[in-house]
Amino acid sequence: MKTLPGLENIQTFLALAQDLNFRRTAERLNLDQSALSRRIQKLEQSLGFRLLDRTTREVSLTQAGQRFFTDNSELLRGYDEAIQAARRLAEGKSGLLRIAYMAFAATELMPSAVLRFRRAHPYIDVRLEYIRTQGQKIALANGEVDVGYMIGPFDHPDFHALQLTSEPLYVVTPRNHPLLLRPKIVPSDFADQPVILGNMREWEEYRWRLNDLFSAEGIALNVALEASNTLALNGLVAAGLGITIYPESLIGFLGRAVEVRQIMHPSFRSRTVLVWKRANKSPQVQTFVQVARQIGIQSASP
Repeated sequence: MKTLPGLENIQTFLALAQDLNFRRTAERLNLDQSALSRRIQKLEQSLGFRLLDRTTREVSLTQAGQRFFTDNSELLRGYDEAIQAARRLAEGKSGLLRIAYMAFAATELMPSAVLRFRRAHPYIDVRLEYIRTQGQKIALANGEVDVGYMIGPFDHPDFHALQLTSEPLYVVTPRNHPLLLRPKIVPSDFADQPVILGNMREWEEYRWRLNDLFSAEGIALNVALEASNTLALNGLVAAGLGITIYPESLIGFLGRAVEVRQIMHPSFRSRTVLVWKRANKSPQVQTFVQVARQIGIQSASP
């Protein structure tokens, strides 16, 4: 394979082609004029053709020199961009970050963290995917996502789990519901009420959490209807078909057709955790975790 001319000599030629003056170029490169001349001669010898026409009065590019200058200027710009791109990747400032989230993180926690992360790291490609909590555990284990916002707690030796929020639970009722006349809402108030909940396919983890909370109080929920998404649940409650239970993060998105009251019990809270594999040491993940932690702390502040 033919030996290519050295990068240093090409860079020297590009500088000289811009100035077309040996003295100015030598000063700019901090070289003796004789050393500059030797580099150009060596480059021309390795190429086998002249790049410059030189007289005692002026220096000009040959046609071949002009083409060599144009093409190599583009080549070195690409080379520099490749170095910068590789450096950003090595420093965790570029690459790909795959984030999974469930409904309770979709309103504030996840969007706020992604906004701050992308402002600080615009070269990292962020991909978002809505996945229920149980599905996230599988996706994380299979390496299909890098981090996941899920319902906590979550304890597994192969994963880190960072609690971001612990938010109170609220009852959501139709307007003017009799429960709203009570001085406060407590778990026992649900004993005889028709309750509308998300179905087990989409809301399995949340359903189990609610079941554990009410079972601990000796209460069996009367699940009258099920739906797969928050809009349907809200519509069914507004129509007067029952009541439902939401974490605080969803309350601001319910509209005027329903009313809400906090369930006054210290255990009736919903936790959101950020989960990632212990083996995943990528700088993108570590950086995002720090951002998500800061957003969680801010959301918990009064």
